[in-house]
Amino acid sequence: MAHPASRSFAALHAVGATKGRSLKPQHRVKPSAWAGLLLLVVAMACFVVLDTTTKGVTAVVPMLMALWVLFLVQALVTGGYVLVARGGASLKTARPGLHIARGVLLLVVQLLAFLSLKFLPVGEYTALAMTTPLVVTLLATRFLGEHVSPLRLVLVALGLVSTLVIVRPGSNAIGWAMLLPLALVLVNAAYQLLASKMARTEDAVTTVFYTCSTALLLASLPLAWVWVPVNDPKLWLGLLLMGLAAAGGNLFFVWAFERAPAASLMPYMYLQIGFGIVGGWLVFAHVPDFWALVGMGMIAACGVAGGLLTLHETRVRQREQRLPS
Repeated sequence: MAHPASRSFAALHAVGATKGRSLKPQHRVKPSAWAGLLLLVVAMACFVVLDTTTKGVTAVVPMLMALWVLFLVQALVTGGYVLVARGGASLKTARPGLHIARGVLLLVVQLLAFLSLKFLPVGEYTALAMTTPLVVTLLATRFLGEHVSPLRLVLVALGLVSTLVIVRPGSNAIGWAMLLPLALVLVNAAYQLLASKMARTEDAVTTVFYTCSTALLLASLPLAWVWVPVNDPKLWLGLLLMGLAAAGGNLFFVWAFERAPAASLMPYMYLQIGFGIVGGWLVFAHVPDFWALVGMGMIAACGVAGGLLTLHETRVRQREQRLPS
């Protein structure tokens, strides 16, 4: 979700959990619902720091240059974590081709995210980007053969209608730039479907490391043509903060899902919309108008309801599995 492709663990855990899959067990830690929730909230805060910092920095620094720094810091942080906390064996993978494909999609989605934040307020962008799980739900029925209940389809429809409340076609509230996050949602949905496929065999942190490394190599190709001298220490601090916020958000995200079931955490992910509104207000003095707030609230409500429905379906499934055959 916002800078959604940076949120690779959402793709690896939340998508599969929503559909009741049994994903590959991750690094084992002591379960704790409260610790999971706290780590998730910190991750959401990191992602909003990433978004607000990105909007400010890319107004001055070329986007490809900012992307390169972002991927470099993420690759260094996640790679260092894998080596120190999980050992070199965790870098082994049987799906190098899929990692490369995810790296390409990550670069495209991140470019769309940067462009979206260049033209849109943080809060509105965040709300639109958070419709990605709704689109994934629809695509999963077509490409993964998933069964989706009628109630979930109603929530998906309401969530997509909510985007129209924010966009308000013909109102010139934001204009053509609204197409950018909508394109981002479609590309990111494909990215997450691929992540959902890989989640059964690949470790989450390792996957993020290889994905970021691939995107870093791709972003390095045009670097000589887009690099500009940066003499302002504040800009370098902003670039570094972007990478640290993205890497920290990803790590806090995976730690959250290691400690608590995905179905339990899903409803709280939409706190990010509120954080995005606060971030946009604090940094850019922007307050969404009435209808934008209504649309954001509708998206959050549909997302929370979908998460609660997932939790209910998971509990029903677990009770059925415990019943004697």
